[in-house]
Amino acid sequence: MLGSGERGKGGRRERDGSSPPPGGATVSWVVPPRADRKLPQAWRRAGDAGQGGRGGGRAMESAGKGSYVLANLAEVVERVLGFLPTKALLRAACVCRLWRECARRTLRTRQRIAWVSALEPGPAENHALVRALARELEKVHVLPQTVLYIADAETFSGHEECHEQKKVTPMGSSSNQPQEIEEGEAGFALLFPKIDGVKIHTFHFSKDVKNRIFDESKFAEAGLKNNPDLRVVLLFGYNSWKTGATRFLHQIVNPLNEKSIILAGGQVESFTSLTSENSHAQPGDACGVVGLAFSGPQIQSATVLLDQDVADERTAEAAMQRLKAANIPEHNTIGFMFACVGRGYRHYKTKRNMEADAFRKLFPSVPLFGFFGHGEIGCDRIVTGNFVLRECNDIKDDLLHGYTTVMTLIHLGSTKANQA
Repeated sequence: MLGSGERGKGGRRERDGSSPPPGGATVSWVVPPRADRKLPQAWRRAGDAGQGGRGGGRAMESAGKGSYVLANLAEVVERVLGFLPTKALLRAACVCRLWRECARRTLRTRQRIAWVSALEPGPAENHALVRALARELEKVHVLPQTVLYIADAETFSGHEECHEQKKVTPMGSSSNQPQEIEEGEAGFALLFPKIDGVKIHTFHFSKDVKNRIFDESKFAEAGLKNNPDLRVVLLFGYNSWKTGATRFLHQIVNPLNEKSIILAGGQVESFTSLTSENSHAQPGDACGVVGLAFSGPQIQSATVLLDQDVADERTAEAAMQRLKAANIPEHNTIGFMFACVGRGYRHYKTKRNMEADAFRKLFPSVPLFGFFGHGEIGCDRIVTGNFVLRECNDIKDDLLHGYTTVMTLIHLGSTKANQA
């Protein structure tokens, strides 16, 4: 599905424990001494040297002051720990009670989405995104509560023959443009931390071959029903080529087709989950729908549909202007692009990256993620915090499409001042 080679902006710039952060502070793995603990060896040597000279005594005195600060002054400890990536921060939290409390407060302030992405080809036994995750997860500055992992089907199925599945690579920062990757390996992982005022539910509905009627009580369990704060639902249908898959998707989508909810997504090759009860219980040829539901009064979102008439640079930019007119705040906002495999450079007469470039032209600081799939979900719709809707009428929107692109913005609310 999606990815880029840059790390996301999920916190401050990454530094390891050996690099001096700005402001003259030095991050080091110092364990504050207790009354019943011997001084570290280096400090003992400094004390021994102090017995024979004034310089050694000053070194011992300086070390003692440093240990006192790091063992007692929470403000200084939080300042130092704030430069650590999350995995190093969690290790530091094991030092003592003060450091544990400081680490908890630091993690609560890290509410910006991060991402890991990759597009370079890899060796036969290892996908590019798998390698990127192993490397970059040591450096991210958020503690993920939910992860959306999207990559080409070969990530999990090996390199055997599979249906055509092109990718879009998101930009990793405002200095990198998003790329539509139509050949080769690519993927991304979106890392959602706990965000004040935002709830993210994951769900998985699989088709029951013994029952043609879907039990809508499952919507409530997934936060999709009796939820006045529901704003955005990302849906991904899998194994859409199976008999009854399209009908089942309609059973999921139609009850959610409300003007106060943004629906967006597409058809994917397959799915896997570390938490879903149904991910391993279902046979490989089963069909169903997985997704994320975003709830919270601060969330704002908008989608636009690029149909077959959007076939050149001018009409692509006009569609992005419609998205821009929604006036969705661009800070702490992510973009999604769900396109048909029939679009891309062939649709635009060999010109590559047309839709991604049009998006970046109007939203230069918004990261873009997505994929080319076998069907698209979405429509022209705008949902703001106070439910001021545009293009609203009494007719239900058609949400399932082919040979189109759905562009989506999701704003997750303002972040705390120290996360700006």
